[in-house]
Amino acid sequence: MGQDILQISVEGAIATLVMNRPEKRNAMCEELLHALESFFSAPPGGVKVAILTGTAGHYCSGLDLSEHVHREPEENFYHSRHWHSVMEKIQFGGLAVVSAMFGAVIGGGMELAAATHVRIAEPSTIFQLPEGRRGIFVGGGATARVGRIIGPDRMTEMMLTGRKYSADEGLTLGLAHYSVGEGEAMSLAQTLAGKISRNAQFANMLMLQAIPRINDMGRDDGLFAEALAASMSQTTPDAQEGLRAFLEKRAPKFR
Repeated sequence: MGQDILQISVEGAIATLVMNRPEKRNAMCEELLHALESFFSAPPGGVKVAILTGTAGHYCSGLDLSEHVHREPEENFYHSRHWHSVMEKIQFGGLAVVSAMFGAVIGGGMELAAATHVRIAEPSTIFQLPEGRRGIFVGGGATARVGRIIGPDRMTEMMLTGRKYSADEGLTLGLAHYSVGEGEAMSLAQTLAGKISRNAQFANMLMLQAIPRINDMGRDDGLFAEALAASMSQTTPDAQEGLRAFLEKRAPKFR
């Protein structure tokens, strides 16, 4: 599958997805967006975690502007909503998604990374939202995701000035959860994906689905939803296995 625009390999419970447009720094075109949508709409059976990365030194340099300039306003609206639906599938589709990032994580690439759950940055990583310098506005969910991570005030400044953040700066801001050495992102991604895949899957699902939604709720509603999630998780066979494993001082074996 070496020429595929999205290279997909599966090993056990982990799928690795490599965005493969090296001549465009893996910029997001319609074909690549549809390939991501197809995978996250119906992941292969048995896959619990996905690793998302790029090729040729870049994660994703954002929207392919050569396609964007040919759309009418109405087409752009529906294109933006399509992005939103694909990012929703990545964030809430049921798989934990780990981003192994390097090089360009720019514009739509930042929106894509922000929809994933664990983000690892190598020293070459550059975070940027340059849309303001192009005379356009973000349309792939940055206001709802990047703005939540770094705050609306900082996102406004970032867009107004075209400011770039490094891997270590991104770590401080929350754009990355880990900052690693050159060439080390995939190794850590595989390690973390393996750890996540061995969790109880219902507990993983609650973490992926409940935490961001509770964050959108008022305090009292959020605490009520947390109690419901806790009560559901604690009555499962996996919860019983986790308790037994703790008492018996061994690693749990979840379903």
